[in-house]
Amino acid sequence: MEITNKGEVMHLLNFEDKEIILLGTAHISRESVDLVSSVIEEEKPDCICVELCQSRYQAISQKDKWQKMDIIKVIKDKKAFLLLSNLLLASFQKRIARKLNLKAGEEMIKAIEKGEAIGAKIHLADRDIRITLSRTWRIMGLWDKLKLLFQFILSLGGVDEISEEEIEKMKQQDALQLILADIEKSLPVLRNILIDERDQYLAYKIRTAPGKKIVAVVGAGHVAGIKKYWNVDTDIKGLEEIPSKSLASGLFKWVIPFGILLLFIFGFFWGGYDTGTHMITWWILANGLLAGIGAIIALAHPLTVLSSILAAPLTSLNPMIAAGWVSGIVEAVARKPKVKDFENLTEDILSVKGFWRNKVTRILLVVIFTNLGSTLGTFVAIPLMLKVL
Repeated sequence: MEITNKGEVMHLLNFEDKEIILLGTAHISRESVDLVSSVIEEEKPDCICVELCQSRYQAISQKDKWQKMDIIKVIKDKKAFLLLSNLLLASFQKRIARKLNLKAGEEMIKAIEKGEAIGAKIHLADRDIRITLSRTWRIMGLWDKLKLLFQFILSLGGVDEISEEEIEKMKQQDALQLILADIEKSLPVLRNILIDERDQYLAYKIRTAPGKKIVAVVGAGHVAGIKKYWNVDTDIKGLEEIPSKSLASGLFKWVIPFGILLLFIFGFFWGGYDTGTHMITWWILANGLLAGIGAIIALAHPLTVLSSILAAPLTSLNPMIAAGWVSGIVEAVARKPKVKDFENLTEDILSVKGFWRNKVTRILLVVIFTNLGSTLGTFVAIPLMLKVL
């Protein structure tokens, strides 16, 4: 059953003894906000399902969430890229919403407010964005990861130049899928993670939500997929797992360091002391200087730049430690973020300048760019070392 109202479509679904009103909304539409409000007031459901995960819900409901973040723990847990990606995605959504004089995800905020006002349970139906990004990251090669990073950074600019046609497209698409559209063309499996898996996850979470009468507020782009998977058995635990690295990839990360060490040994035995010394010199220069340049691009503290130059030649030979982790921790100590940095985070992420100005995001940029520089240094050093032979 479909009911058209104010240009939107509502779908009446059933599961066991439950009645579910699936409401497909545009994340950047005033009409969607009004429709969500009126439907909840009229239907008075027992439960409100929203297309939010726990981390995004906390970002909405807990204004001081960022102030409680331990940035050094983020680095040690190897989550710097995930946090930076999340902030870049939030920035994209907020700037589009601001262009239309709306709050990012305002229809979700309105659904929560209206649900709480009538005493309905609030049920978070979306998969954690960090799991989605982790699953995406795990299947990507180095080149695709570089494209992903720069695609996120490019999303920071040009919002004022977006056409009305592009805005209409955004109303029907998931924001993460929109940013990664170019990468998705070269890596079709991304669609399975970004859309198909989340459609399955949303369908499961909505039909198993508490209550007899449920209003589910989701992006319009997910409606068809939710209906498709409505009666399909879902391995929910499988969708929440971050796939472990394959044995081959686990071994491969040791192959390059082992190969470099063999080159050093071969250089000393085959070419003598001078040849071996020159090879080590090229290794140190390529890794150290390019890692240092990466830190400089992130506008790191001088001590951070020095630490990246010193650490990169050694960390590149140890897959368990990355140069960016070292430089990130040094930056966090040298320029410890203050309370105002956390308080200003939601505004600073709205501009490229803000990402580099805020001490929190600058630390994340230091980690990413130092690692990129060190990785590039490895690939530059190898042919230079072979040339010496």
